[in-house]
Amino acid sequence: MERELWSYLKETTKPIVLYGMGNGADKIIKTLDFYGIEYKGVFASDGFVRNKLFHGHKISSYKELKNQFGDMIILLCFGSSLPNVIDNIKKIASEQELYAPEVPVIGGGLFTMEYYKQNLDKFEFVRSKFADEISIKTFDNILKYKLSGKIEYLFDCETDQNNPYQTFLRLENENFIDLGAYNGDTALDFSNRCPDYRQITAIEPDKKTFKKLQANTQNLKNITLINACVSNKCGALPFSAKGGRNSSISSEGDMLQCITVDSLNTNATFIKMDVEGEEIGAIEGAKQTILNYKPKMLISAYHRTDDFIKIPQAVLNIRDDYKIYMRHFKYLPAWDTNFYFI
Repeated sequence: MERELWSYLKETTKPIVLYGMGNGADKIIKTLDFYGIEYKGVFASDGFVRNKLFHGHKISSYKELKNQFGDMIILLCFGSSLPNVIDNIKKIASEQELYAPEVPVIGGGLFTMEYYKQNLDKFEFVRSKFADEISIKTFDNILKYKLSGKIEYLFDCETDQNNPYQTFLRLENENFIDLGAYNGDTALDFSNRCPDYRQITAIEPDKKTFKKLQANTQNLKNITLINACVSNKCGALPFSAKGGRNSSISSEGDMLQCITVDSLNTNATFIKMDVEGEEIGAIEGAKQTILNYKPKMLISAYHRTDDFIKIPQAVLNIRDDYKIYMRHFKYLPAWDTNFYFI
């Protein structure tokens, strides 16, 4: 297995710089501070360079830091799937050592070598359950990426977004539940892939995003929209609204109605779960639906450090007769990685 990135950064004599700002950079800086690792500068893409400070560092351009330090280590601190952005990252990576540190989107805990070794038997169990070689390769590559931060492991296991539908995810006459419906993008994609669907139930907690969902899906037939969060119990829960995909159930925030899949009382045939770290709660709240109907499920696997272990455990604890697949689509870091239960 690959060497852990944080251990390597503690020992290197090369200057370390950060590429990007915002929430991702905040988390990486916090981790660097925890390990006592110093970074020398921060740069942004050319269109985002400003005469401002970020954590006490002037926001520079790549060229400026390259001229200052020459050979350096770059830590990627933001996520993107945009081809031009990824091409630029690849170009920089061809000139410098570049890593994309794995830090959790939601919650705490780092994917360290110690964590990996402590849970090796659980990783091996999940690996043994995959139904095809692409899933095994994806799982192996992303584990190596999580430890090393090396982005080539992600490029090496990318698949096209059509791949699941061409190989194992057959859609016909579906009753679709879209958990974390965002602005309607997945509901619209589903309607194109399965035009003979029976029903769509799209659930989105963020109020601003819900309005976009309403506007974007107004021409779809047989669709029910619900402004709520999803977990393992019904009631009011604090919800942190951030106007996008990072909105989540939190210990702080305004109270919002929370529902379970089981409370919908529907014979779901296909469920998508992308609920910003609340996937385990959503699975638990769908227990009776899973037992009764064995719906196909697409579940995001990149929000929490323990998703690779706990998500398959949670599903298999309810039913152990699912075939399991994994796919990673173009994204840096390892976001847009999904489990499929068929």
